[in-house]
Amino acid sequence: MALVGRQGQPGRPDGPSGRVVVLGATGFVGRHAGAALRAAGHEVLAVARQAVKTPAAWRFHPMDLVKDGPGALTELIDAEHPVAVVNAAGVAWSSSPGVMRQGNQLLVDRLLAALDAASWRPRLVHLGSVHEYAPQSAGVDLAEDSPTRPVTDYGHSKLLGSRAVLQSAAEGRTDAVVLRLSNVIGAGTPPSSLLGRVAQQLLAPAAPGGPVTIRLSPLRSSRDFVDAKDASEAIVAAMRTPRARGRVLNIGSGTSQHVRVMVDLLIAASGRRVRLVEDTGGTVRPAADADWMRVDVTAARELLGWSPRRSLEETVRDLWNAAAGSDG
Repeated sequence: MALVGRQGQPGRPDGPSGRVVVLGATGFVGRHAGAALRAAGHEVLAVARQAVKTPAAWRFHPMDLVKDGPGALTELIDAEHPVAVVNAAGVAWSSSPGVMRQGNQLLVDRLLAALDAASWRPRLVHLGSVHEYAPQSAGVDLAEDSPTRPVTDYGHSKLLGSRAVLQSAAEGRTDAVVLRLSNVIGAGTPPSSLLGRVAQQLLAPAAPGGPVTIRLSPLRSSRDFVDAKDASEAIVAAMRTPRARGRVLNIGSGTSQHVRVMVDLLIAASGRRVRLVEDTGGTVRPAADADWMRVDVTAARELLGWSPRRSLEETVRDLWNAAAGSDG
């Protein structure tokens, strides 16, 4: 993003159709959520630990919720009167278990404490993960009533955060909804993910006249991949739907796609000649994770009026164009 957002200044209650605080707004999903909110007519107040480039239309407020505690966020909420807080903050797969606990559990505890202390009551949209569920057998969809027995440190830390939000909502302390996202991809997909890693390798120079070599661990699994724009539209819908209060809703594409197909689509989008080597030198997901995943999105479709709309080809093109553009 080429422009820098304005520094946040509290105490301005006016806004296009409601101000929204986006925690983790400079991250992959947070950036897409902010763009969808802005397109829907909301003023975006971006909150993150460090000031980075954001759209000029956004306002930016630096804050480290884990380190500084909930007080600063309480003050911000009471000053700004946002209609919603979107928690897109968190720590991903590549981090240590301790760091994941801080970013996915402790941060949520701080967030809920801030909302408890605030005099203003916004809707909270908390972004969880379908990896909070127990792995399912091939052909069995992940639904909202599927067992929550994660087998990875990431899934466990995300589940603890989601449970805290749901308990707060059940006790009437928080107006909250939890969206459990499947594997989100699109422009800005981080290099720690499979497709992000492939994109980075595709950008590497090749020997004159030769192919680019892509090295990956064996491509054996099938996943539910959802476009970041589609996921962000679900966030907007969840923020605006009163009946979603206290609910868990799964957000995915509703299809299971073999990861080899996704890699091939990305290679095709790049237009580069490739030598693909599958070995044990990298990791796609922890070995304990399921080899097959498909998400049932019926509840989100019925309750939010939301459905995934974008094709895998469109999503992969967005991913590649962003990666190639940033490289230049």
